Amino acid sequence: MSWSGFKKSVNRAGTTLFISHGDLQLLQKTGQIERTVDREFTDEEAKYRTFEKECQALQKDSKAYWDAMKAMTAAQTRIAETLEIFYGSADRTSEGAMAGHAYKRSVDDLDGGFGRELDLPYRTAISEPLGKMCAYFPTVNEHIAKRNKKLLDYDSARSRLRKLIDKPSEDPTKLPKAQQEHDDAKEVFDMLNDQLIAELPQLLDLRVPYFDPSFEAMIRMQSKFAEEGYEKLSGVQRYFDDSVRDDYAAGQLDAQVEGVLQEMRELSICGA
Repeated sequence: MSWSGFKKSVNRAGTTLFISHGDLQLLQKTGQIERTVDREFTDEEAKYRTFEKECQALQKDSKAYWDAMKAMTAAQTRIAETLEIFYGSADRTSEGAMAGHAYKRSVDDLDGGFGRELDLPYRTAISEPLGKMCAYFPTVNEHIAKRNKKLLDYDSARSRLRKLIDKPSEDPTKLPKAQQEHDDAKEVFDMLNDQLIAELPQLLDLRVPYFDPSFEAMIRMQSKFAEEGYEKLSGVQRYFDDSVRDDYAAGQLDAQVEGVLQEMRELSICGA
């Protein structure tokens, strides 16, 4: 008889028992029903599970990366706003004020260009392909789950057939019926099993050509963002005296900062 709502009726000694797939698994664990071991499928499923896990992690990390990039550019803009206020309120004509204004203009351009030139390409070339790949996993998992249930059906039918062969029933119709149920269960299982063994490796083989364009797009976008950042921020450096860069390279700016901190400590409101 066929499965209906994960329940199967089994005729035994004139009594109908309803055995779920969970019950069949328990019977296998206790050794009452022999379990079919398919090493080829097990190996292919293990590779698929690794691929599934890696894709889901990649999707999560790519979103975290993009969120961090947006957060970074937004925070950089707020920092620039504050620095512009600091320097501008002291002396609007000073080199520091001009540097603060130039820095604010540069990061505004970077932030605007990030949203305008990179956001849509990133979603189109990276986020959406990752999402589409991960969207296939539930369907593949349904096929695997169905295969596993049909394997339980097959193991159960084989066990009943073997028992009837080892201990023939007085009812001559039981053995042919059990044989037919066994053959039908085996046919369904073999079809699903062979399909997965053939197609799971094909799915994994497609991952490299599928992700190649996304990987290239990721590198190009990162390079573009870094190059534009370097170009725009390099222009801010011209507002600083050459000696500042020389002092920084010589490690003398730390001493300068420490000197200013010492002056602050000497103020009464700072605890002098």
